[in-house]
Formats: sequence, C-alpha cells, structure tokens
Amino acid sequence: MTSLSTHVLDIERGTPAVGLRISLLRGETVVARALTDDNGRIPDLGGGSLDPGTYQLVFEVAEYLRGQGRQTPFLQRVSLDFRIEPEHAHYHIPLLMSAYACTAYRGS
Repeated sequence: MTSLSTHVLDIERGTPAVGLRISLLRGETVVARALTDDNGRIPDLGGGSLDPGTYQLVFEVAEYLRGQGRQTPFLQRVSLDFRIEPEHAHYHIPLLMSAYACTAYRGS
C-alpha cells in the first residue's frame, strides 16, 4: 500500500493555502476529501492505503480564493491525473498556485 501527501502554497500571497479543499478520485469514485491545514498540508490523503493505479487530485482553487474575498478571474479548479506504482511507498504532490497560474510536481 502507498500513502499520499500534498502541500499547497499560495504564491500570490507567499503563504500556505489554508482551508483549500482537495479531493482524491480513482475513476469516478471519491477515495478521500480533505481541507489543507494551517501549513497548507494534508499529510495522509487516502489513509495510507492506496493501491497501484491511476488517480486524480482535484484542488478547488476558486472556492479557496472566494473564501478569502478574492476574485476568481482564471483558475477555477486544478486537476492532476497521476499514476501510483507498487514499488513506491509514498507520493508527495505539492501545488504552487495563484489566481492565474499553478505548478505541480512530485516531491519527496
């Protein structure tokens, strides 16, 4: 089994994205849903029990921005499709985001 963590940074403000809703899906099935903590992190999305296969992380960027009274001029939602391989025990997928741009990568 594999675990998954994520970290979201609001690069427009230079702070962690606190309270950003993230969903983890496998196909059409929602595997987990959580809000980022005070450090913009979700340390174990999926409960450490993810089987190999293709998953999707959905970051609710516009919802987060609106919750702060900010405009949502471009990005509404960021969806990342990725594959979990059986030989990897942990995946960390950070997102750097602003109202107009984002970058994601496989971290450590």
